[in-house]
Amino acid sequence: MGAQRATFAAAALILGGGGLVAVNVYASATESGSAGAPGQANPSNQTWSGAATIDCPDVGSKLAEVPQQARADVDKELALLDQQVSEAYARMTSEQQAKAQDADFVQNAILGPLKEKRGAVIDRIKTDFKNAGAEAPNSLDALATCTAVPADQTQNNAGGQNGNGQQQNNNGGQQGGQQGGGASAVSGPVAADFVDITTLQPNVPQKPGSGGNASTGTFTSSCGVNANKKFNTDNVIVAPGVTNGAHHLHDYVGNQSNDAFATNDDLAKAATTCQNQGDKSTYYWPVLRVQDGTQEFDADKNGGGLEGNVGKVLQAKQAQIEFIGNPQSKVVEMPTFLRIITGDAKAFTNGPANANAHWSCTGFEDKVQLTDKYPICPQGSSVVRSFAFQSCWDGQNIDSANHRTHVAFADANGNCAGGFKAIPQLTMRLVYDVPAPTLENGQVKNPYAVDGFPEQVHKAITDHDDFINVFDASLMREMVDCINAGRQCGDGAGGGAGGGAGDNGGAGGNAGGGGAGTGEPSQEPSPSPDASSGGNDATASATPTDTQTTQPPASTPGTTEPTRGGQTTGTGTGTVVVPKADTSPSAAASDTAAAPQGGTHEHHGSEATHRAQTPAAGADAPSTQATAQDTSQAGSQSQTEPQAVTGDLADTGTNLWPAAAGGVLVIAGLVLLRRIRRSSV
Repeated sequence: MGAQRATFAAAALILGGGGLVAVNVYASATESGSAGAPGQANPSNQTWSGAATIDCPDVGSKLAEVPQQARADVDKELALLDQQVSEAYARMTSEQQAKAQDADFVQNAILGPLKEKRGAVIDRIKTDFKNAGAEAPNSLDALATCTAVPADQTQNNAGGQNGNGQQQNNNGGQQGGQQGGGASAVSGPVAADFVDITTLQPNVPQKPGSGGNASTGTFTSSCGVNANKKFNTDNVIVAPGVTNGAHHLHDYVGNQSNDAFATNDDLAKAATTCQNQGDKSTYYWPVLRVQDGTQEFDADKNGGGLEGNVGKVLQAKQAQIEFIGNPQSKVVEMPTFLRIITGDAKAFTNGPANANAHWSCTGFEDKVQLTDKYPICPQGSSVVRSFAFQSCWDGQNIDSANHRTHVAFADANGNCAGGFKAIPQLTMRLVYDVPAPTLENGQVKNPYAVDGFPEQVHKAITDHDDFINVFDASLMREMVDCINAGRQCGDGAGGGAGGGAGDNGGAGGNAGGGGAGTGEPSQEPSPSPDASSGGNDATASATPTDTQTTQPPASTPGTTEPTRGGQTTGTGTGTVVVPKADTSPSAAASDTAAAPQGGTHEHHGSEATHRAQTPAAGADAPSTQATAQDTSQAGSQSQTEPQAVTGDLADTGTNLWPAAAGGVLVIAGLVLLRRIRRSSV
């Protein structure tokens, strides 16, 4: 009887141990997968180990009007929503092991708490409205919930369909991060975000013809390239009174008093880097960096390395600022302190409705413009970022609740609809010498990328530009008269479409002399002839305007690529996107258009925060900017750079100990069984 019992015990040990091994192997296999294919019936049961970013509905777009009394408080609450998303994204990218081991970790530990925090902010916004004697929209409560976007979905602009109708390789998962020359791992860009511009077909159309009442002149203002290195991560337009309201670093030229706490009076009294001292306007844009491992001055700061913006900050070698006219009508003066933001810093999650990024290379600007790809330029060619701002104004407000509806794009023919008036259109052209990234085995080395909100994973489509008009009245009148008369005026007039506006005077345009120098000290060598002087480009480089539209060029069969990044036409290996035109300047529909993920999202119009409509004001008008102390910095800042899962000994021990225990039980059972047989003999 004893031998029989011992035999049963040995068998039990063997079976139990084998069961543990089998269960552990199965669990390990299922946990190592990604978030699953889009459209699965029960996403809450998916493994979010491959979650790449966070997509949150846009609270601000529902606030079409904000009571004057509630304005400052609502601005800060909306800025706090941005901070909450940034912190949640930081945790999601740093908790790789937890995501791998628990399929519900992202939902339970990140998205659930984020929903509660957002709900509390929304409740306070509703209270702010109530205290001001108004009622907030009823739809706000439904906007607290955010979703995690799997890594495979973040690659939606990668490659499209190849000639055989098969999906092209996504060139690696989003969260893998690029180790560019030793740089800290960050979420993006990835290989699929880059395209060799020489492989693309032309997509830039001819400009529309001018009518009999056209305003054909130009006015140039030379303000330098931020050689004095004025940076901050604030955004006085969308988050007044909030430090680090942008969550990324900005270059500034022109007005030198621009930070989160600057009032209109501060801007009016400030110094300016513009050669013409009558232009104290502020021009600012997110910096461009190359992820080469450089530890910049902000490597350990919010808005910099702590929020995934890493690498060497590149200084533009040209920053051309030019105001142009309207092909159908004369232009009127801009009101002092008019605020315009073009592009969408959150276009990756919001969708392309407000995207207005344009990327190209010198020698290709009049041929190819990209919105959702970074160009890889050939040797001797420089990277170009260009912007064409909204050129129609409602005639009343210097800002609007969503920072969009007080200005609009002209239609395809250049007409301002809905009672809007044509104003001088600001166009900007930034030229950079960028080390060309290399693509190897589906990875990109030494990538460059625009700074952005952490959850936007450095996508090219998120590029944007900001402007506050602080021209003095006489210079604004001079500009309008010049443009309406068809003359070329301002600093460096006659410099040609590619004319330089750098600190050292530029190197000349494609057709004329160089732009005039600025008041900033020269801190860089003269631009090389291959870029700023046009090189071998026989055609003047075209700066996209809001009056340009396009008919997509004939595509090679099998290369059409619909993407999330705007109107596109696939050509070769990349996506080319045409300049933006808006045919509905008075409607808010384009500002609240549903994004591909569903619903409306936190768009930058503002980079996501909102302000009430403000009457146009003169330079001596009282400030309309909030200056209350920042209240959005609650909570500790988490490291946003993802930690690579490398399968070290600790990970192995954590994941395989059940299998090891099962193996011990199996061996013990076999040993016991062998002893029983020996004793029986």
